[in-house]
Amino acid sequence: MEPRVDFISLGVRSVEESRAFYVDGLGWPVHREVAGEVVFIQVNHGLVLSLWDARQMQAEAVTGRPDGIPCITLSHNLGSPEEVDSAMEQAAAAGAAIIAEPVTKAWGGYTGYFADPDGFRWEVAYNPTWTVDDAGTVTV
Repeated sequence: MEPRVDFISLGVRSVEESRAFYVDGLGWPVHREVAGEVVFIQVNHGLVLSLWDARQMQAEAVTGRPDGIPCITLSHNLGSPEEVDSAMEQAAAAGAAIIAEPVTKAWGGYTGYFADPDGFRWEVAYNPTWTVDDAGTVTV
């Protein structure tokens, strides 16, 4: 099996609320959706973010709703600290809870965190050593 992720599914309490946050608030385009069940958003080359009704996800994938905050972070890398600040402001305006304001880290990057309506943590980051070539290969 080759190392690859094509789909990330988040089990959400309310598809409508999550759609409002990601699509209406952040402006991410819907690729496909089934009202009240799932919203697919293409987030990168060959990568889809699925906002899936948690009850349906639990039944199909045999998952349980974790107690508390989901233990996962998703990262959104940008080209400058100013872009990080702008993205964090847009997330806050869309209704995100700001978990950690962006700060410069000891390793030279600049990152902050917000939580979506279900508590999923998003890191918004500028990493001066992060590059992606035309083939999609990451160098850090």
